[in-house]
Formats: sequence, structure tokens, C-alpha cells
Amino acid sequence: MFRPLSIFIGTRYTRAKRRNRFVSFISMTSMIGLALGVLAMIVVLSVMNGFQREMSSRILGMVPHATIVGVNPIDDWQPVAAAALKNPEVTAAVPFTEMEGMLSHKGSMQPIQISGVDPAQEGKVSIVAQHIVQGRLDALKPGEFGVVIGEITARRFRLNVGDKLTLIVPEVSTAPGGITPRMQRLNVVGVFKVGAELDGSMALIHLADAAQMQHWQPNQVQSVRLAVKDLYAAPKVSSDIATGLGASFKSDDWTHTQGSLFSAMKMEKTMIGLLLLMIVAVAAFNIIATLIMVVNDKGADIAILRTIGATPRQIMAIFMVQGTVIGVVGTLIGGVLGVIAALNVSELVGWLERVSGQHIFSSDVYFVSNLPSELQRGDVVLICSAGFILSFLATVYPAWRAAKIEPAQALRYS
Repeated sequence: MFRPLSIFIGTRYTRAKRRNRFVSFISMTSMIGLALGVLAMIVVLSVMNGFQREMSSRILGMVPHATIVGVNPIDDWQPVAAAALKNPEVTAAVPFTEMEGMLSHKGSMQPIQISGVDPAQEGKVSIVAQHIVQGRLDALKPGEFGVVIGEITARRFRLNVGDKLTLIVPEVSTAPGGITPRMQRLNVVGVFKVGAELDGSMALIHLADAAQMQHWQPNQVQSVRLAVKDLYAAPKVSSDIATGLGASFKSDDWTHTQGSLFSAMKMEKTMIGLLLLMIVAVAAFNIIATLIMVVNDKGADIAILRTIGATPRQIMAIFMVQGTVIGVVGTLIGGVLGVIAALNVSELVGWLERVSGQHIFSSDVYFVSNLPSELQRGDVVLICSAGFILSFLATVYPAWRAAKIEPAQALRYS
């Protein structure tokens, strides 16, 4: 089968033959280093994707994707919900009231964000019912002032279902200060645990109780909470719905409350990716040292090729082929092993826990009990492309040096 001269000789140089075994060993070392760098990048970025997915599903499963807020309390939320559901991006719309206050129990206090919800409909827009560890969400009854608190809050105050605590909310009044505290005794009917900071900053009460505390009518609500298909489309979707409803409504969405967290997570992934890319770069640039050694070792061969008619371009192509073969094989091996490791990293961590008898990810400390991983095709393509490009660029200088060798001088000192 016909093969160009540069490919034929370049691939031969990658195989060990008698006196160039050391050079081939260095080539193998460069190949292994590149494979390990690619493998590490794929596994680490997949784990970061997994953590981001868990955080997104837990935090954004608890907070509203978007809300349509009335300038004044909404008397009838059903028409607002019906208008919102006409948008194809909206999957659910339920009544919602939100307020801020302080929880007090036996002299201890902490700030809290109170969500007034309808227990019968909350499952359409929230995952809280799936994460109740004590009591039940449907134990929230109108007029009973029950509350479902997070696990961190329950642990901080040492509360269980049936215990009582006090909610303090600000209330506008005619007093000289303009605002006076209003206190309401609450009965703990449930405890949830999603494994995020919301376990210590969020609590739920019944919608009618929230209205009573705000001195509204029992059927009045502050807003309509929306669940949308595409989280990143929530700002535009909610804005369009609010605009269509008129000036008495405005929109809000998760980017105002949680956007900084997810921006920080995205930046963290980018920075770690760049740092890991340095590992790939170091392995790729080891190819430079390998090829320079090969050029020095093959000086006489290069001179002979030149004397029988090989052009400098062909000589340069020979060594670029050799370096590219090392880079391509190393990147492919690292890519395949990285994909396999990323798909099985959770099982591997579980096996290590069983063998060592130690919990690497204890549910008492972390919000996950295993190592999550989400392999994304775009990450694999980007990492492998970076490996290919860096390994190719690493061949340019040694190949250029080989092409500049003068045949007479090389043969004279060989």
C-alpha cells in the first residue's frame, strides 16, 4: 500500500529499534503524560458538572424559577396563572407569598425567609415534598399556623415535630419608628433536608396563614410562582408574561436571588479547567524534548535523506508526523479512559468506601452521599481538541530544526 515518505519514516521513528530505545521510552513517557492529563481533565470537569447539576436540581427545585408579582395583593390568582400557562415555556403556575422575618426559640434567633404555599399544589413547582425527613407537608392547615423548617434550623434550635417557636416579622404602623415587630407563634409540623444552605434560611407556612399575618383576605396572595422548562429562559419568559398582564404586575426570577452562586460555580469550573489544561500543556510540550532528542539522534539519517533528494519540507513533515502520532495516540487513550472513568466514578468511590470502611462523602457533612458525575460531550470534544492542537504545535520547532540541518556538516561529524 502506498504511503507518503514523511508518514512512512515518521511512524517508523515512533517504534523502538536497537539503539533508539531510550528515545522511544521518552516518546512513551510523553504519550502517557498526555493521556493522564486528558483523563484528569475529563474526570474532574465531569465531577464538577455533577455537583452543579445536584446544586441546580436542589436549590432551583426549592426556590421559584420565576414569579409574577402583583403591585397590590392579588385577589384572584387563577386568571394570572391561566395567562402564564399560555406561554409554552411554563409548565406550572401556583399561588405564592413570600416574606422575611426572624425565628426565635429560647432566646436564640436567626433570619428566615418564609414562603406561603398551598400544600396541595406545591409539588408542581417544588421538590420539598420529596425531601421531608420529619412530618408531612400536607400537615400545613389554614388557621393552624404550622411551619415546615429546614434541617439546619431544626438542629440549631433543637426542634422536632410538635415543638413551637416564634416568628417575628416587621409590620408598618403609625408608631414613631414607622415599623413595629409582629410576633406569631408557630407549630413545627415538618422538617425538610435538601442539603444546601436553604436548610437554614427557608421555612414554609400555609398560604392562608401568610395572608392573615399580612392582614390580607384569606384568598389574597402576593404572586404566582412559575416553573419553566428552560431555567435560563426564566427572565425573558416572566418579563413577557408580566408585560402582557399590564402595569399592575412585575416579574422576578431566580437569577436575582441565586444568580451569583451559579455564576461563581461557572467561573470555578472555567478556572479549574484552565489549571488542568496546564497539565496537558506540560505533557504536550514534553514532545518538544522528545523530538529534539530524535533530531539529534537522526542527524546522519536526515543528511542521507537530503542527499538522495528529500526536501526540507519533507524532513519537517517526518518529525511533525512522529510528534503528532504521539499526541494523537496519547489524547485518544486519555479520552477513552477518561470517559470510562467519568461514567463509573460514583461506583469507584463506593468501592473505595467499602474497602476502606470510611465514608468519603458522609450525608451528615456533605449535601450528597456519593460523588456525582455528569459527562458532557462538549467537554470531551474540547479537551481532546486542546490535546491534539497542543501536541501538534509542540512538533513545529523540532521539525523546523531538523529541516535546517546541513547534510555536509551532519555527515562530517557523524
